[in-house]
Amino acid sequence: MISDDLDLQQLTADLKSKLGPGEPVGYLRGKSLMRDMLLDMRSNHFSELEAEELVDTLEARGFVRFLGDPSERSVADAPWDISPHA
Repeated sequence: MISDDLDLQQLTADLKSKLGPGEPVGYLRGKSLMRDMLLDMRSNHFSELEAEELVDTLEARGFVRFLGDPSERSVADAPWDISPHA
């Protein structure tokens, strides 16, 4: 369960600062990388499932956005846009 008092903007900014230039790339690889980064950043606070749900929440609320189409192989390796100002 994701806490209502979790600052998604700050969490997105922290996530963006931890990722290297051009990361993440690819829909599933990108989601997995962001989940793993959240686990590293907040290892005492999130389970792996909670981190996955948090990435889904960030995507649903527009903080992270995949710039390709995961259903089309030719654009499945597109980058993500990560914006703490969603």
